Amino acid sequence: MVSLLIDGKKVEAAPSQTILQAAQKAGIHIPTLCHAPRLSPSGACRMCVVEVEGARALVASCAAPVSQGMKVSTGSETVLRARRLNLELIWSNHPNDCLTCDKTGECKLQSLMYDYNVKTSRFVAQNPPTKPDDSNPAIYRDMNKCILCGKCVRICDEVQNQHTLAFSNRGMQTTIATAFEKPLKDAGCVFCGHCVSVCPVGALMDKPSMNKGRPWETKKVSTVCCYCGVGCSLVLHVKKGEVIRVTSDTYSPPNYGSLCVKGRYGFEFYKSPDRLKTPMIRDSIDQPFRETSWEEAIGLVARKLLDIKQHHGTEAFGCLSSSRGTNEENYLAQKFTRAVMGTNNMDNCARVCHAPSVTGLRAALGSGAATNSLADIEGAEVLIVSGSNTTEAHPVAALKIKKAVRQNGAKLIVIDPREIELVQFATVWLRLKPGTNVALINGLLHVILNEGLENKGFIEQRTENIDMLRQVVAQYPPEKTEEITGVPREDIIKAARIYADTQKGMIVYGLGMTEHKAGSHGVMSLANLALITGNVGRPNTGINPLRGQNNVQGSCDMGALPDVYTCYQKVDDPAANKKFSEAWGCPLPTKPGLKEPQMYREALAGRFKAMYIIGYDPAATQANINNVRSAMRRLDFLVVQELFMTETAKLAHVVLPTGCFFEKDGTFTNAERRVRRLNQAIPLPNGARHDWEIICQIATAMGYPMSYGHPGEIMDEIARLTPEFAGINFERLAGDGLVWPVWDKQHPGTPILHKDTFTRGKGRLNDLLYTPSEELPDNEYPLYLTTGRRLYHYNNGSMSLRNPEIHTISSEEFAEVHPGAVLWR
Repeated sequence: MVSLLIDGKKVEAAPSQTILQAAQKAGIHIPTLCHAPRLSPSGACRMCVVEVEGARALVASCAAPVSQGMKVSTGSETVLRARRLNLELIWSNHPNDCLTCDKTGECKLQSLMYDYNVKTSRFVAQNPPTKPDDSNPAIYRDMNKCILCGKCVRICDEVQNQHTLAFSNRGMQTTIATAFEKPLKDAGCVFCGHCVSVCPVGALMDKPSMNKGRPWETKKVSTVCCYCGVGCSLVLHVKKGEVIRVTSDTYSPPNYGSLCVKGRYGFEFYKSPDRLKTPMIRDSIDQPFRETSWEEAIGLVARKLLDIKQHHGTEAFGCLSSSRGTNEENYLAQKFTRAVMGTNNMDNCARVCHAPSVTGLRAALGSGAATNSLADIEGAEVLIVSGSNTTEAHPVAALKIKKAVRQNGAKLIVIDPREIELVQFATVWLRLKPGTNVALINGLLHVILNEGLENKGFIEQRTENIDMLRQVVAQYPPEKTEEITGVPREDIIKAARIYADTQKGMIVYGLGMTEHKAGSHGVMSLANLALITGNVGRPNTGINPLRGQNNVQGSCDMGALPDVYTCYQKVDDPAANKKFSEAWGCPLPTKPGLKEPQMYREALAGRFKAMYIIGYDPAATQANINNVRSAMRRLDFLVVQELFMTETAKLAHVVLPTGCFFEKDGTFTNAERRVRRLNQAIPLPNGARHDWEIICQIATAMGYPMSYGHPGEIMDEIARLTPEFAGINFERLAGDGLVWPVWDKQHPGTPILHKDTFTRGKGRLNDLLYTPSEELPDNEYPLYLTTGRRLYHYNNGSMSLRNPEIHTISSEEFAEVHPGAVLWR
């Protein structure tokens, strides 16, 4: 530490800190325009100048490091005069339209002009005004107001890594522009809105919020994004019951101010004109729907389900909940299924994507969840990204990967058949044939064990089954692995050595690992890699699935699966069954229920009679939609709870309108196990009801009273029945939330799992043989088809396609065909 004087006050600071940082730490205000904590120093605006004893001129405090014995004055007359002069120079080339500018109230230039009593400028504008650019779908650009602070350029380069903006021209003609002054849409912009978030003036604005309200007229409501599993923190700006803008707090995890295009601009779907607002019923799916009252709809559902239960038995019913729903809604869905309908036929849409994560990680480590926080990505020395097109599917998580590589020097190993964007940042790209994941990982394990690169102490103390693993991976030398996967043996060896040579190695994976016939084996094989190198149980290590939807983790945690209650307490475990039976006041079934695909099979066979589907559209999103739709048509009764008339809702007998995440309270659990509060920002549309209320009303109408005053009461019940949630309640979740397990009301949460021991005792090294995919290309069907996420859209598009800005950017799908497709057979 060094000691210096700032305005006569003794301040201690680290040698790496700047004068500005030291002053801020001491509570001494220095004005800035071009500075942002996330960005490298620029010193462009000169508003932060200070007087340093012995210096020849005023010093830009944002870029000047502290030194021992330094004496700094932040408010001398010389400093104040220089700042006023800078403001005059900036103002001389700035429109005087504060009365009508949307930035009024948040404009830093306006605030500084007021603070320094600068009312006009002695200098004459040199540049003729240019026409503002509103051709872009989401971002309004008025370069007349630009003060050339450069923050938009730096954040696009340093944080987003997109390099869309740059300084153009020289002298008084300097401006911020895209390459060849192309529109943002054609210049590589991904519409993350980072540039808007740091612009200190009105040069860059969120187009959807223009002319809709001044900052002081809006209520700010903190909540959680409803799109991918990163679970970004959002701030909703609400005026008169309408969300007019979305921003994010730079100090709030896990995104720390970063958002993707969906998080920032994908919010207008809630006011789509085709939003469902009244219950609809019909006797047969061949008939048109008719609108009805809630009383009639709830009564019909209750009578029909009771009748099917009485005449066809409990196993004729199944419920599918959604990973878009809150923890509380998923909990009530599985409680309804088990306590009211008497069956474990309960599943959710996480079955399609990350059921293998739960199975695989539980088998290897004892817990089916991510081992580390998303923040740990940035500090890893080696990252393996497997089966994840992260920049498209989890854009904010991708920023952390890019930062680890570009700013912190991490080595990146990408395992993917496609040349995804992250390949540009990779040290090694393992371009495997689709479906050969297990063979490739076995090849990496072979190299590590054959060359003695494993962590012998960790293996001996904390794992089991190493001998069987050695026998299996001995069958996968690099030459054979290359033959199976198509990955050159040199790359296999190189990647294995890189990963084994660090104590800060982290594995991040996505649906490319899990959506296979042997998806759980793929997850287990990745766990083998982490275990034999000892890369688990510490910061910047571990194995972390990137969950597809916002609450994939939470829906599974809440027991919306056929074989478990909350946090994976087995339904056939006598102790767990007894606990939940006593809590819910009724005997519960012990036989594990049907999985979603089995429900469709039973429906086609005529043995399955009714389904209750909440916020899920399998008729549009399942792989074999013809099979799913045929099964649904065979049902005697289908109830769907939705925002819009989805393909699944079109096959229903009863459609119940519900609320979106802006309109509800509750919690989501993101990919790092962080449980966060949703806070209702706007009222429900007239005629719609909350999902949790609808479930309770149906249960009560069927003779099983469910009564809660607020979702917080539901979470209290979850906490009583779930040891990992025992310390969670809505009051404690205010702010950054908590990362489960949270064992009691004083427990701070557990960002890192398996520090000293694994949930199952010792980590299991699973011996896994490669099994070829069930369907491989042949002469009749010579190509592989690989599906994936798009940056601009989410699942079936029921939300994202209803946003005008996103629809303008990307309104239709397309297929990418490999140039060598005719040869690759």
